[in-house]
Amino acid sequence: MLDLTRLPTPEAVMETIEDVQKFERTPREQQFPYTDSYHLISDSANRFGDDIALEFLLQGLVDEPSQSVSFTELSAQITRTANALHGLGIGPEDAVSIVLPILPQTHFATWGAQAAGIANPINPMLDANHLGEIMAAAGARAVICLGPSPHSDIWDKVLIAAKNSGSVKTILCVNVPGLCAEQPDSEIPEGLEILDFDSCIAQHDGGVLDSHRQFSGDQIAAYFHTGGTTGRPKLAQLTHGNMAFLGQLMQVYTAHLERHTVLCGLPLFHIYGCIIQGIAAFSVGYRVVLMTPSGFRSPEAMKNFWHHIERFQVQSFATVPTVLMALADIPVADADISCLTTINSGAAPLSHAFELGFEEKFEVEIGNGYGMTETTALISRAPLVQPPGSVGMRIPYSQIRIVHLEENQVSKDCDLGESGVILVRGPQVFEGYKSAVDNANAWIEDDWFNTGDLGYLDAEGYLYLSGRAKDLIIRGGHNIDPETIEEPLNAHPEVAVAIAVGLPDPYTGELPMAYVVTTADSKISEDELLDYCKQEISERAAVPKRIIFVEAMPLTVIGKVFKPLLRQMISETIISEHLLSESITATVSSEIEKKRGLVLKIVVDDKGGIETANALLSGYTFTVEVS
Repeated sequence: MLDLTRLPTPEAVMETIEDVQKFERTPREQQFPYTDSYHLISDSANRFGDDIALEFLLQGLVDEPSQSVSFTELSAQITRTANALHGLGIGPEDAVSIVLPILPQTHFATWGAQAAGIANPINPMLDANHLGEIMAAAGARAVICLGPSPHSDIWDKVLIAAKNSGSVKTILCVNVPGLCAEQPDSEIPEGLEILDFDSCIAQHDGGVLDSHRQFSGDQIAAYFHTGGTTGRPKLAQLTHGNMAFLGQLMQVYTAHLERHTVLCGLPLFHIYGCIIQGIAAFSVGYRVVLMTPSGFRSPEAMKNFWHHIERFQVQSFATVPTVLMALADIPVADADISCLTTINSGAAPLSHAFELGFEEKFEVEIGNGYGMTETTALISRAPLVQPPGSVGMRIPYSQIRIVHLEENQVSKDCDLGESGVILVRGPQVFEGYKSAVDNANAWIEDDWFNTGDLGYLDAEGYLYLSGRAKDLIIRGGHNIDPETIEEPLNAHPEVAVAIAVGLPDPYTGELPMAYVVTTADSKISEDELLDYCKQEISERAAVPKRIIFVEAMPLTVIGKVFKPLLRQMISETIISEHLLSESITATVSSEIEKKRGLVLKIVVDDKGGIETANALLSGYTFTVEVS
């Protein structure tokens, strides 16, 4: 077991696969004694006391006073939240939906809901119908949400969603001074009890749980929304054991570092923001700067981003490629950002060429790991020295397996360097989806989770991603289920078949688009169909940016739509259009390689334009070869 009284260690603990294997020789329960999130956070309060756990900026202004929360207060507010929910009748199997931006109260709500029942964090940007479907799927009995605000439509959407859910009885509204209105002006649906969150929890004890709940690692702690079609959201069930394992694991990964400050601009309904910059950061004793309710979406905070890095002496932050691209264009000016040493990029692929340029410009290291909601944010983690193109090595007590699949059965285990479907199992892997229907193809040989991604392992244990086997569209780190687009499109009377794929974009990675075969007598236009999508698709991020009409879909030998060819087609189209927009004439082709996945090959007519073309296309996440 790691001796927390003797940190930091002289050097990083797990930098090679041999280090990982050595660490695993000690049984996991001896290395990581905590099995629930509540007691792990209580332990941090005992260790770090009045030190600051959270620092909150409401607007992101240069010299704006911040709101601080100590580790002792964080633990007490979480306990008060749990006790308030217990008083409302919430038990270990009852869900509490949380529809909040980035606030200190979001952490009180999330971990307090887990201590009383099951937390159900939801994206506040979803529309009312979608929110209601998720609440219904979770069986939420209560909702904690932002109160009425002239800056947000969360309150009005939650009232509709709670009424439609059929399960919600109580809404606790978080009223933030300077953000929320003083009095609700909406009509409250009959049968809903409305309480002020801060006032409600203030009436309860912050020392011990009134429920005297006995936790175990296999108890469900949270339902995270991961997609799903209209009327049937897909909810991933994460356990207390998942949460506690990741929190304690981060103590090991950071054992060589002094305690420091990290910045959080990622939404707290997202698995990385919640786990890595939540319970894991608390477990390590970091100070977390919450950069406004909107995080990286705040224009004011982003304008002053480098100033915030200097002001709070931020040593690291985690983000997605789209944010890094935005930051690349924001001048550092006179800010001293020498305190910043590490940026963790994830949720979507990052162009290697862009990564190198960013590191050189800002004198900071970018680490690339790999994980997903279903693995409590981590599958592999980058050591201090990371081979180019890799996403690190597996975390301890877990396994990664690369296979070929046929009809959801393993037909072959791949050799080192051979690309295949990535399977994973370990203490970070979730309990399964809440709906049995969603579990049908999620598991291989009972306990191997099928990530749906393609990759390969090298002899040193490093994992490399080479594509996706499952059909997610990843827009700036946000996962979009193609069925969210295909279902309403296929319901249109003039659409014979619609298939959604990712449209390559150098800024977001991918944008949603669809190929459509219309009925024989159809006269519908692309604009008309796009307008229809805006009305019928509840998830705004999933509304297609482009629709391309085709006479027929490419099919496999067994008659299934062959999506890889559609991705190749749109990739070639986008690259050709991008080059022509800069007056570069070239021949564009592509192929899918076993190791590297999709590779675009560009032969420019004027060889003097090779350097310009390389720079122009450096933001795309697939491999580009220019000659």
